[in-house]
Amino acid sequence: MGQKRTIATSASEERLEKLLEERLKSGANQTIIDNRIWDLFGETWCVMFTDLSGFSRGVAQFGIIHFLQTIYESQRILIPVLDEYDGILLKDEGDSFLVLFRNTNKAIQCAIQMQKTVKKYNEGKLAEEQILLCVGLGYGKILKIGDTDVFGSEVNAASKLGEDTAKAWDILVTSSVKENAETVVDFDFEEIEDVPPGADGAFRLMYSLDDSKWVVL
Repeated sequence: MGQKRTIATSASEERLEKLLEERLKSGANQTIIDNRIWDLFGETWCVMFTDLSGFSRGVAQFGIIHFLQTIYESQRILIPVLDEYDGILLKDEGDSFLVLFRNTNKAIQCAIQMQKTVKKYNEGKLAEEQILLCVGLGYGKILKIGDTDVFGSEVNAASKLGEDTAKAWDILVTSSVKENAETVVDFDFEEIEDVPPGADGAFRLMYSLDDSKWVVL
C-alpha cells in the first residue's frame, strides 16, 4: 500500500513539474497549459484546517514535551471522528490537521463533533491540559496533487480562517461552504468581518455543544 501511494504521488508531481516547466518557456500558451493542469488535477472538495488555540504561547510556558503530549492526545481523540465522517487526513503538521471531505455537511458535522469531543475530554482537566480547537472550512475546486498537497483559493481561505482568525471553539467557514451546505436545524451561520483573501465572504458557525440553543463560546 505504501509503495503504491509513493508511485501515484511521484507520478502526479512529475506530471505537474513538466507542465510548469513548459509554462515557463518563451512563447508558451499559458492558458492552454493552465487548462491542462486543471483537467489533470482539478477536483472539488471541502477543505478543513484545524489548529490548537494558544499552542505557541503554551509551549513557552509549559515546555515542548508537555505539548507534544497535547498533540498526541488531540490526534488520539480526533482522528477517529474524522474517520466517522469520511474525512481524509491529508497532513498533520504540529498541532494542525489538513482534511478533505467530499460532502460539505459531513465536514460541518465533523467539525461540530470534534468540538463536542474536546469539550468532553476537557472536563475536569487543568487549563494547561485542555485541548482548545479552532476550525476553518473552505469549499470549491482545488488542485490536488497525489495524496500530499492541495492548492487553491479555498485552501488558502480555510487555512487563514482555521489557523489565524479562529479562536477556541470557533468553526469559521467561507461563503462557498455556506452556499453548498444543505439546510438543517442544528446549525446556522453568522457573518464575520474578517474575510480571508480568495473568499467572497466568511461566517462563524452557530452550533450547540450540548444539544441546547446554538452557542458561540
